[in-house]
Amino acid sequence: MNRIVHIALKVENLDETTRFYEDVFGFKEQATKKTRDHVSRHLTDGDIDFTLIRYDDGTQSAESKAAGEKPCIHHFAIEVDDLAAYTQKVKGYGCEIISDPGVIPVKFRAPGGTVAELVPIGRYERTK
Repeated sequence: MNRIVHIALKVENLDETTRFYEDVFGFKEQATKKTRDHVSRHLTDGDIDFTLIRYDDGTQSAESKAAGEKPCIHHFAIEVDDLAAYTQKVKGYGCEIISDPGVIPVKFRAPGGTVAELVPIGRYERTK
């Protein structure tokens, strides 16, 4: 069965937001990395990869604008066993692919307007 393995928040202040989730809820930082036009800080509760994203000032990429201009839940990820097959399935529903061709994860706009992404099995591992 496919499962949700990742949730990402678009935030204004990466360090302040990190401290909040660590201090209040006990989340643990796993990694921080620069990817294309943003910094991603991966936290975990032991089951789900909970990522805080801070986009570069002035960026105009489709991914940065996909969920709006302000802080928000940016996207969630669904783990699948065949990225190509599931990409075709979501396209078959008329979903717009947001990520650039060949980029993994495959971000798309789901029916209803939310942003989700397809990830290969094992991209986000449980730490419990």
